[in-house]
Amino acid sequence: MVLAPARIVTRVFIAVIKTHTGQYMSEPILFADLALSAPVLKAIQAVGYEVPSPIQAAAIPILLDGGDILGMAQTGTGKTAAFALPLLSKLDLSQNEPQILVLAPTRELAIQVAEAFQKYAADMPGFHVLPIYGGQDMTSQLRQLKRGVHVVVGTPGRVMDHLRRGSLNLNNLKSLVLDEADEMLRMGFIDDVEWILEHTPETRQTALFSATMPREIRKVADNYLRDAKEIKIASTQQTGDNIEQVYWMVSGTNKLDALTRILEVEPFDGMIIFVRTKTATVELAEKLEARGYSAAPLNGDMNQQLRERTIERLKTSKLDIVIATDVAARGIDVERVSHVVNYDIPYDSEAYVHRIGRTGRAGRSGKAILFVAPREKRLLYTIEKATRKPITLMELPSGATVTKHRIDQFTQQITDVLTEQSDLSFFNDLLAEYGRTNDVSPEQIASALAYLVQKERPLQVKFTDVKPERNDRSERRERGERDERRGSREDRPRRDRSDENMERYRIEVGRNHDARPGDIVGAIANEAGIESRFIGHIKLFDEFSTVDLPAGMPKEVLQHLKKVRVRNRPLEISLDQGGSRGGYRDNSDKPRFKERDFGGRDKPRFKDRDNSGSGKPGPRSRKFD
Repeated sequence: MVLAPARIVTRVFIAVIKTHTGQYMSEPILFADLALSAPVLKAIQAVGYEVPSPIQAAAIPILLDGGDILGMAQTGTGKTAAFALPLLSKLDLSQNEPQILVLAPTRELAIQVAEAFQKYAADMPGFHVLPIYGGQDMTSQLRQLKRGVHVVVGTPGRVMDHLRRGSLNLNNLKSLVLDEADEMLRMGFIDDVEWILEHTPETRQTALFSATMPREIRKVADNYLRDAKEIKIASTQQTGDNIEQVYWMVSGTNKLDALTRILEVEPFDGMIIFVRTKTATVELAEKLEARGYSAAPLNGDMNQQLRERTIERLKTSKLDIVIATDVAARGIDVERVSHVVNYDIPYDSEAYVHRIGRTGRAGRSGKAILFVAPREKRLLYTIEKATRKPITLMELPSGATVTKHRIDQFTQQITDVLTEQSDLSFFNDLLAEYGRTNDVSPEQIASALAYLVQKERPLQVKFTDVKPERNDRSERRERGERDERRGSREDRPRRDRSDENMERYRIEVGRNHDARPGDIVGAIANEAGIESRFIGHIKLFDEFSTVDLPAGMPKEVLQHLKKVRVRNRPLEISLDQGGSRGGYRDNSDKPRFKERDFGGRDKPRFKDRDNSGSGKPGPRSRKFD
């Protein structure tokens, strides 16, 4: 039985009330209860969906009824299906022009959403969806648009390019979706989004989804949505129970050696290793390949074709390990990823949750391993507090453990050959003759052959074993007692960003070089892998500037930042020695701009950067498209 829209809304309302009051629904809503079209229902039944998630149960009836939606939901809550299923149900396949437009912040997300539309429209003959994004061949996009498509999923920059060319006709657009709007704001695309909105029919239906609701996003909603229904799915930032989380305290052992030991003994299918910089993805991939692992980098400097091919190789088991940055890995959905390694700890707990969410997909179990330097303990505690789950200290595999593991593998190979090869008579005769001729025993011959086989990968591993740092729970208790006496960090008044969690750095670019705070934020955020909200006060002087960054910045990150250019000048970043802290030497040194705290709600609007990754402003090359 299919329920009427009004009755569906009533049941959803009751479901939300019961959920928030801790009561369980006696009559859970099923997809079959919703007024979705028969082909869409058939497709979701084929993929095994039965019960809609909270965001799906709330959004589908409203979108089916033609209403606008302002939804607050994190990645992983099922919001793609929340808008794709009802919009597909209303699609007119006889009309061969775009009826649905989805704007996404990154090319990876655009591809993922387009694939979801294709999956849900499996039983809709003649359906066409087209992802459009920068870095992809424009000729192919033009040809497919001319042929006719029903759904377009694109990044703002490339959608604008097609609108200016006249190759994308939105005259018959019925529905527009803004996916991850806050991410588009963070990446500097919000002005482009508004420009696109102004070039769409006023009669369109609009759905805006965002994990957070900064005032700029609220303003867009107020200006472009009509009587929108607000849906808020509470974010707990908790990680899945099917993901085992452990950490290793970096102490006395090289991180690469530690990673190699883990790879030796940890049974994994596919793996993603997260690092902070694009350079590190290449360097680590090369080092792992030299050690015999099937590894490849994934970063923003790679062209889109290569990035897609890398992900496809991971999906099809032609590649086992991908080393990626946060931005490059956004949107990766590969079921065989059994392990995630945070080689470099993220500065943000949300980034950590997003990273480890790449494993444990489709109900499978996963494992997340986190490398933590002693100076990064604070970040570990922050992640544990945000995710509300303890991360267990792991013991690094010893040399003896690795040796045993290699021996087990070696002996298993011998067993497999003896089991699978029924006729070894040629080799028996050959070695028996060799033994008689040279007067050596079968054991000596076997030992020599074993040595040859393991020469490139010796069975006897020689590691300098270092005991992992003890998990000092008393330190946590003391910290808890201090917080109890003084109030938690969230309860205390916010202090200046130059506290013990931040350090002040000097960079050799200033007002006389036409530098702006946005240029500095963009360069550091893009090249150091630090989200803009973790970049503190910026002060501009005539010949230099200062910027507050998280304490404990890795040396390799600082070395990389020294070469990054802003306004065609290298940053030459160095720890500030205090010369710029004690006021201004004269009025000429005083910043002309009011200080802004980029770590708070007033986030900068990133401008498009050139493809060199230098941080200096360039033409609208749409680096993030």
